[in-house]
Amino acid sequence: MAAVMMIATSLLLIGIGIGIGIGSVNAGEAWEEANVIHVGGKVLCQDCTKGWNDWVNGSNPIKGSRVSVTCMDDRRRVIYYGSDETDEAGEYALNVNKYVNGKEVKATGCWVRLVSSSDSSCNIPTDFAGGRSGVKLRRPTWLYRDQTKYTIHPFYYTTPLCDEPNQEETQSNY
Repeated sequence: MAAVMMIATSLLLIGIGIGIGIGSVNAGEAWEEANVIHVGGKVLCQDCTKGWNDWVNGSNPIKGSRVSVTCMDDRRRVIYYGSDETDEAGEYALNVNKYVNGKEVKATGCWVRLVSSSDSSCNIPTDFAGGRSGVKLRRPTWLYRDQTKYTIHPFYYTTPLCDEPNQEETQSNY
C-alpha cells in the first residue's frame, strides 16, 4: 500500500512539474496579449459556373488576398488601419493594439473588409458575409480574461463571369 502511495505521489509531482514548465507565460507576454484584439477568418473563391453543391461547398482558398481592418473613434475618425495577406489555406490574422497614441481602440468601432485578390481569375469581391461592404466587429467568438478574439465568417471573391450588374445603376440609365 505504501508503494502505491509513493508512486501516486511521484506521478502527481511530475504532472505538476510538467504543467508548470509547459505553457507558462511570463507577465510581459500576458500584458501584451491582453492589449491586443485578434481578428481572423478565411478568403475563398466561389465559382458560380459549377453545380449548386460545388458552388456552395467547393470554394477554394485564395493565397495572397488582402483583408483590412479599420477602426474609428467615437467621433468617426480613423485611429487604426491594418491589413494582412492570406496564407495557403486562405486564412488571415489581424492584430489590433487596444491603445494607439494614447487612445483606446474599441472593437465595436472596427470594420473588416476585402481589399484585393491575388487570383486574376477570381477577383470580384462579393458581399456574401459582408466582404465587399465590410463587417463590423460585434461579439467576440473567444473571450478569456483580457484576451479578445473575433472570427469572421468566410469572405468570398467570384469570377468576372459570375459578377451581377448593379441593379440601381441599370435602372437609372432608363
